[in-house]
Amino acid sequence: MRHYQLEHAIRAAKGITGENEFIIIGSSALLASFPDAPPELTASLEVDIYPRQNPTAGEKLNAIAELSPFHETHGFWVDPVGPETAVLPAGWDARLVPLRNVNTDQATGWCLDVHDLAVSKLFAGREKDLEFIGALLRNGFVRKTMLRERAESVSTDPKQKELALHRLAGL
Repeated sequence: MRHYQLEHAIRAAKGITGENEFIIIGSSALLASFPDAPPELTASLEVDIYPRQNPTAGEKLNAIAELSPFHETHGFWVDPVGPETAVLPAGWDARLVPLRNVNTDQATGWCLDVHDLAVSKLFAGREKDLEFIGALLRNGFVRKTMLRERAESVSTDPKQKELALHRLAGL
């Protein structure tokens, strides 16, 4: 995923849903803060997105999802998700990074702050998520102390939090 592709996805999402604000929660959110992130952090070909004001309108985004003509034409796709998809730290919504310009047709993609993004991946805990966090750490895009602080602020089952913190300690 490249920065211009994220902009295109936001523009396309606006065109399909009629909404003007979207939340971007997956790894492509990184591109709002680091438009020229290295390839090891931009390998994903999807944008995890939902309309901010009307999440149910996200169903319309299936028109540009994986295996759609949009995907076949552009080589990337939109993955319609919802607010419940990611486990996020307290205050995440106050730290969103806006991506809005002529290339998004003035729609705003509210992208997760890089530390909040990493925490969501820490709680997801898949191998690819842990590799992504490792790459964020190696590239100096996140700090382990901040990840721990944010992970501790997550309102969730204590065992799930303990597991996430254990994963972080292993990175």
